[in-house]
This record gives sequence, C-alpha cells and structure tokens, in this order.
Amino acid sequence: MSTDNSQAPAFRRASRISRIAVSEILRIGARAAQLKREGRDVIVLGAGEPDFDTPDNVKEAAIRAIHAGETKYTLLDGTLALKAAIARKFERENGVKYGLDEINVGAGAKQVIHNALMATLDDGDEVIVGVPYWTSYADMITIAGGKTVEVACREENGFRMDPADLERAITPRTRWVMLNSPSNPTGAAYGEADLRALAEVLLRHPHVWVLADDIYEHLIYGDFTFKTMAQVEPHLKSRTLTVNGLSKAYAMTGWRLGYAGGPKELIGAMAVVQSQSTSNPCSISQAAAIEALDGPQDVLAERRASFQVRRDLVVNGLNAIPGLSCRLPEGAFYTYASCAGVLGRTTPKGKRLETDADFCEYLLQDHDVAVVPGTIFGLAPYFRISYATSQAQLQTALERIAKAVEQLS
Repeated sequence: MSTDNSQAPAFRRASRISRIAVSEILRIGARAAQLKREGRDVIVLGAGEPDFDTPDNVKEAAIRAIHAGETKYTLLDGTLALKAAIARKFERENGVKYGLDEINVGAGAKQVIHNALMATLDDGDEVIVGVPYWTSYADMITIAGGKTVEVACREENGFRMDPADLERAITPRTRWVMLNSPSNPTGAAYGEADLRALAEVLLRHPHVWVLADDIYEHLIYGDFTFKTMAQVEPHLKSRTLTVNGLSKAYAMTGWRLGYAGGPKELIGAMAVVQSQSTSNPCSISQAAAIEALDGPQDVLAERRASFQVRRDLVVNGLNAIPGLSCRLPEGAFYTYASCAGVLGRTTPKGKRLETDADFCEYLLQDHDVAVVPGTIFGLAPYFRISYATSQAQLQTALERIAKAVEQLS
C-alpha cells in the first residue's frame, strides 16, 4: 500500500538556530573548490589553518598511545596527565597557576568556548565582542540564548577595543567580554598596557567576566610580547576563562583538542555541558597534546619566523597596490586590508563595485583569488587574507590582485 506524503509537515528548525547558517567562509571555500574542479587555477587565501604538518614527535606520541591501548574513554573533560601538562604550560608560559580542577579540555577551543557560554548564559544575557570578530562567536552566543553586543574596534586604534567604548557597552545584563588576541580576522594583538586599560574598566564592574581566546598566542611577530588578561591583572583571574588550543601553533587542526583554565565552579559547570554532548575528547589526541606541550618547542620559533616573512610579503604587496591599504598585524596569520579606495569603480565586464563583497567576488570570478570580505566579520570595507600558504602562492595571488585593480575603471 502506498503512502501519500504530500500532507507531511514541513521540517521546522529550532528557533535557536533560525538566524544561523553555515559559515560564509566555508561557502567561499566550497565555491573555490568547485572552480578548481572545473580546471581553474584558484588560489584560496581563506582558510584559518596552518599549511605546516603536525610535528613528528607529536605524531609518534599518538602512535605510541595507540599501541599502548590508550583507546578507551577518559575522564570527560580531559585526562589528569593532560591537565597537568596544561597547568605546567600556563605557569611556564603565562605565569598563571591553575589546579587540575580548574582546567577543561574539549574537542577544540571552539567547543570549550561553547561549553562556557552554554554553562553561563540565560536568555537575554549580553556578551560584549569587539568588531571585527570571528563569526562563530556571535552564533555560539545566539545558540546559548545570549545577545551579542558589538563594540567597534577601529583601524585607527589598531583594531583594538577602546576602554571607554567597553565601559559604555556594559549593562546590568553583561555577562562576558570576549577578547581574542592576536585576533582573527585582523591579526591585531593587545599588549600589556592595552590589557591594563581594559582591566581598569572591568575592575569597576565585578559582574562582568572575561573570556580570553588566546589560540594564536604563539604566532606573534617582531618585538611584540604576548600577555593574557589573568596574567596582567591577577585580581581578574577569579572571573577569567583563559582559552587556548593546539590547532594553530602545533598545526593540529584535525586533532580537535582545545583547553581552558578558569575558576573551578565555572569549569565544573562546563563539564556538565560537555558530559551531555561529546563527553571526553579523543584519547589519542590527548596523548599527542601532552607531547606537544611538554616536548621540544623549537618548531614554534621556526614556523613563527616563516609566517613573519609571509606577513611582510603580503602587507608590502597590498600596500603597493593603488586603492588598497593594509595595517601591519602583530600576530596570527591574517591581514585585514581596506579596499575603500577601489569601491565605486567598474570591472571590465561592467560591474560596479559597491561593497567589499563585490570586490572579493570580482577577485574570485575574474582573477582566481579567493579572499574573505570584511562584511562577514562585521567591519567593512575590508577583506581578509590568510597567508598560511606558500610564498610562491602568495606572490602569485598578489600579482593577480594588482592586475585586477589595474583593470578597474
């Protein structure tokens, strides 16, 4: 007997995700991949992923763990051995002490942030985020029932949050302020003086907590010295969650391993959330993470030096193109360049460029370079380049961008 499904109810999304879509960055990457399959030589400068491989000593530690049978469930938010390695890292590199009950380990820093927001936000609670920002922040806040409060981080202030702007944004409903240093998408970083100025504001508002996303900590350049909020202002440590991970510094994106240090009451609440989602992160990834944190660190300086060369190549190349301008970032592996000087001009095909998205579309469709418009990150007219690829690819991309701009009328 056939069944008539014509009257079946349409699928209905939960309201918590009704305003959320798959990342636009992934969509751009998918379009670039399609063009490549069609035979186009597209250079993709959109991915937030190092092009280096995971260090060999870390791989070997994972292999040893497999052969040793370390393939079972672990404690739900990280093994004691990994938590101890993380505690050593925080004290050695950041001068901040955390007990084992003050550390959460998840399947990537993204899950750790999600845990924190789900564990703390009630409907309508506010989270202050500096604009431009990594797009997932706002979506994770929305899923947790919170409200994103945007604070403009202007280029003239180094894409950093101004303390006066932070103070104006705080209300009785403010629960968190999120600080990402060095930043995705701008590469901007907060020095000690910058953090102290923000800390002075936060000390006046004891109900506001700090989420410090330090995932790009080891990718800093020149004379800049990395600092994190709990290190700079110990009085804020009791309401700061310091988030980090292995993906960027150790090229372990696929291993999915992130961690955080914070007050044990918060860490306990985050564990509750994790216990009803993924439970423990991969046991093999945890074993590899111990080696990454405790093993030789020479690879960090070597790769940082390589990234700095690429940063300088891209910044100098962009600034040599009339109509484009690019601030020199302190860290990460992104540039955030203004394309204001080319808007209003027309492509050879007669398309007038009105927005940064139009410019990025033109680069992809007509010149085979995939970059990400600043509109996605909340601040236009800019575009983000990830220079986590070879110097040869970057040089070719810059030549194509220069040609694209030259052809505008």
